[in-house]
Amino acid sequence: MTSTAILSIDEGTTGTRAALVSPEGKVSCVNYRRLSSHSPRSGVVEQDANTIIEETINAIRATTAQAKETNTEIVGVAITNQRATAVLWDVQTGMAVVPAMVWQDTRHVEKLEQIADSWDQELIQHCGRSTGVRSPYLWAAQHIRENPEVAALHQSGRLRFGTIDGWLVWNLTKERRCVASATNATSSGAFRLRENSYHTGYIEALGFPADLLPEIVEDRQWLGTGRAEIFGTEVPILAAIGDQHAAMIGLGCVENGKAMVVHGTGSFCDLITGTSFPSNPGKHEGTLTLTGWRADGVSSYSVESHTATTGSAFDWFCERLGWFENAMQISDFASRTDSSHGVLFIPTLTGIRIPVVDHRVRAGITGISTATTKADVAYALLEGVAHFVRSSLECNVDVAGIEPNEVVVGGGVSASDTLIQIQADYSGLPMRRRSGTAEASLRGAAFLAGSGGLMWDGLGEAVSTLDKGQLFEPRMGSDQRESIAATWRRRIDREIAEVKEN
Repeated sequence: MTSTAILSIDEGTTGTRAALVSPEGKVSCVNYRRLSSHSPRSGVVEQDANTIIEETINAIRATTAQAKETNTEIVGVAITNQRATAVLWDVQTGMAVVPAMVWQDTRHVEKLEQIADSWDQELIQHCGRSTGVRSPYLWAAQHIRENPEVAALHQSGRLRFGTIDGWLVWNLTKERRCVASATNATSSGAFRLRENSYHTGYIEALGFPADLLPEIVEDRQWLGTGRAEIFGTEVPILAAIGDQHAAMIGLGCVENGKAMVVHGTGSFCDLITGTSFPSNPGKHEGTLTLTGWRADGVSSYSVESHTATTGSAFDWFCERLGWFENAMQISDFASRTDSSHGVLFIPTLTGIRIPVVDHRVRAGITGISTATTKADVAYALLEGVAHFVRSSLECNVDVAGIEPNEVVVGGGVSASDTLIQIQADYSGLPMRRRSGTAEASLRGAAFLAGSGGLMWDGLGEAVSTLDKGQLFEPRMGSDQRESIAATWRRRIDREIAEVKEN
């Protein structure tokens, strides 16, 4: 008997995956390929876009082979991807011509700071964010201006530009469309949220040529026909959505007031406001207003705050320093104590983004004494992440004008009971962890792709397939919670002040 499924692709910063998602919301036949990033100098974070597409295709082929073995018909394809990572490629050779600029990159922060006074108010009101710390358009404009090969390709009409969603769609489809979905265009920093269009004035001010702008598409719509030599048969690609947005849907956060925290390379906190625009955009510099997803001509909005290096900070302690084998060993050691006993970790390896944005603030681990144990350090690592989660949730509430009654958690590190309990204690909010959170983005992209009637009649029906999961209630009293938060704020304020003084 033949079953049906959507093939879901999740191209992330540290790896790319392909999997099947069934009408019951079950994720199976997951195939993963690891990816690496490179940082040749401070502020620069790059990846090989050609490797990204090569490994993505390898993952797809492995999953389609398993689909054939299990007699599963793939009826559609969904894409979710790391946001604001930019690619320049040659349409004739199909190859990326420079390393991709990863979303963690801050090489252009000084230039963006110079124009902030002229543009921030305008951008916050229309695009939901300030000039920020990185810009794919500024990056591309610099390459066109300074790199002779890129300039020649542009002059000859062979150059294309896009974020990872566009790079994947162009490579995977017969039609070779150059597109940007609403969520990915939003994250690139020059997208008019209410009008669903580019802020061309700002883009032109950055020196980016308008003829290279990808076509804006909805997160759920027909994007092209998947190539048979990749998928085994021609199959429609029906969704392309940023990874955090897909995770929101995959965790069941599709209604006004729902909140989530997803831990990956960084930790992202999102709060949905539905079709209503957030009440106080720009109240906190690091809290962004986003298109949560767009389908059938309607945008659902959300607000988001994040810390860029939490999972990657854990990797740094494991791979660079060798203090732990992996993130779950950190959790295991942390579970052996009830506090950090004075050890404090600030996970800001590429700068701070909450409560303010300042790329100069660096990570730190302090409070170590001769009595400090490995368990104390492990607890401090989790505690540092939990502090930023609390700060992010507070800022989201301020900007959205909505308070959640619980937070759904996801991502690989959310498997740590210790981390999730600390988050509940420090935020004062229940944390719900559903099963299969590591596959939330895969599931969410598929839910979106199939919610137009292909598999489900709307997102509500799709997310009804999810289990209730495990609820972590706060155990800490409000006085103790506020005391801990106040101590943390004072430390962060000192770090920010010290950077400004120097």
